[in-house]
Amino acid sequence: MIETVKMGRLKWYHIHQPGDKDFEFLRDKFHFHPLDIEDCKSLNQRPKIDIYDDYYFLILHYPNFDKQNLFIKTKEEKIFWGEDFVITIENNPWIVGQMFREYKDIEEKNEDLEIGTSDTLLYRLLERLMSESIYLLRKVGLDLELINRELFSSKPVKSIERISVTRKNIILINTIFKPQLRLFHKFETGQISGFADNMEEYWGNILDYYQKVWDMTEDYEDLIEGLSKTFDSMQTNKTNEIIKILTLISVVILPLTFITSLYGMNVILPLQEKTLAFWMLMAGMTVLSVSMVLYFKRRRWM
Repeated sequence: MIETVKMGRLKWYHIHQPGDKDFEFLRDKFHFHPLDIEDCKSLNQRPKIDIYDDYYFLILHYPNFDKQNLFIKTKEEKIFWGEDFVITIENNPWIVGQMFREYKDIEEKNEDLEIGTSDTLLYRLLERLMSESIYLLRKVGLDLELINRELFSSKPVKSIERISVTRKNIILINTIFKPQLRLFHKFETGQISGFADNMEEYWGNILDYYQKVWDMTEDYEDLIEGLSKTFDSMQTNKTNEIIKILTLISVVILPLTFITSLYGMNVILPLQEKTLAFWMLMAGMTVLSVSMVLYFKRRRWM
């Protein structure tokens, strides 16, 4: 479904859940390249910008949480950008759709949108998308703080789950933004000139957003790696302590087991005729056990 917001001679076309009729409209009215139309029909395209004489075609990726606010998934935005139009294509309602509704409401109220060029509209779209991405990344930072606080708790399974989920999210954010850094360097350096003058500083601001996201992601990646190693070390140390205690118990019990097994044999053994033999053996095994425990403590093995 195609909706339109008109801002002077500039038009913003927003296509939600595009169908064959929508693609025919793009092909017949704007004469876009057939490969671009094919890219719009398919999902999970790589981020890119195609440059033509009279328009640009952008495919951008941004992170978004799933319905459970647990795992991050990739949101894909496709944008055609010409001198007097911007066309956004969105398969599922998200930030661009929300922004379009806001502009549509302003238009219906006959208020001035204060947007003169397609470059300005594109800049505002990118700025909103990057602001949302940074907000999401800060939520990931809060998850890291929670993991840090719970690292010494008695719930290792929960900590393992949090660390695994957060690490997966950080890796996905990294893969989303890394290829787009090179793309927006082209904006700042002027390789992509656009249709308005003096936009370099604005494109530089978008690049700053990307650089900030990249730096935050790298910091979080190092932090989750450190937390993971710390957690693994703690669990390994805890396991070693348990094995150590069990080993010491086994060492203490081993000679006692030998003595009881020996006196359980059907052969003639010393003291077996004496009435106090049982208590003598019990006393001997007690002294032996206490002596071994004291020896272990003296050697600081326990």
